[in-house]
Amino acid sequence: MTFLESVLIHRRRDVERDIRRMAPAEAAAPRQAPQRRSLVSAVRARRPGMIAEIKRRSPSAGLLADIADPGRLAAVLAAGGAAAISVLTEPRYFGGGWEDLRRVRAAVDVPVLCKDFIVSEEHVELAAATGADAVLLIVAALSRPALRRVMRLCRRLQLEALVEVHDEAELDTALACGAQLIGVNNRNLKTLAVDMHTALHLAHHIPPAVTRIAESGYRGAAEMREAAEAGYDGVLVGEALLRTSDPAAAVRGILDAVTCSA
Repeated sequence: MTFLESVLIHRRRDVERDIRRMAPAEAAAPRQAPQRRSLVSAVRARRPGMIAEIKRRSPSAGLLADIADPGRLAAVLAAGGAAAISVLTEPRYFGGGWEDLRRVRAAVDVPVLCKDFIVSEEHVELAAATGADAVLLIVAALSRPALRRVMRLCRRLQLEALVEVHDEAELDTALACGAQLIGVNNRNLKTLAVDMHTALHLAHHIPPAVTRIAESGYRGAAEMREAAEAGYDGVLVGEALLRTSDPAAAVRGILDAVTCSA
């Protein structure tokens, strides 16, 4: 069984449990159409915009940080110049949860991405009710009909959908389903290996009008600059910020170095 197959099995079970536990007021929240913040606008305004990621651990790197207050960390990252915050809400492999998303959304004014392994429309509604501005949709985790359904729901809930791909076939699927925000993940979700050429290769196949986000393996200015030169509007950075004692300075240092070399 691959990592992706394993995490999806658990996520389906966990999300069904979370939905049963959801309070009636929370269940109604997605239909109230709260004011969302635009991830697309945030990263395009800075080109490249940094999406700073909050996660406690990962299957590939193990424990990353003991995050007692994700809201405070998010505020620090935003103060350092992060255009948006990504929050892992998957608990078994990444140590996340819905409370993390709630606290981050309340603590910052920048867009908040719910980074999860979305498995259903109900899962999207849960993310919306918890305060997400955008959600990650992984092409490899959803059938084409399911992807179309959750993308339609995202539009109804005024959520931006970051549609993640790993190869040309998945990119074709994402574009055929109408994706306007594409994330290219350098990490193979079957083996967890990272190939930084994935994003560079697929950049040439993404239409110019589509907003592009590069994911996984970005630790400093050199990698971020390379992604920007390839045409990416935003870059997701996680581990490099979580392993430092001064995350705000780390964000500023990377962004300043990218700007100075432009």
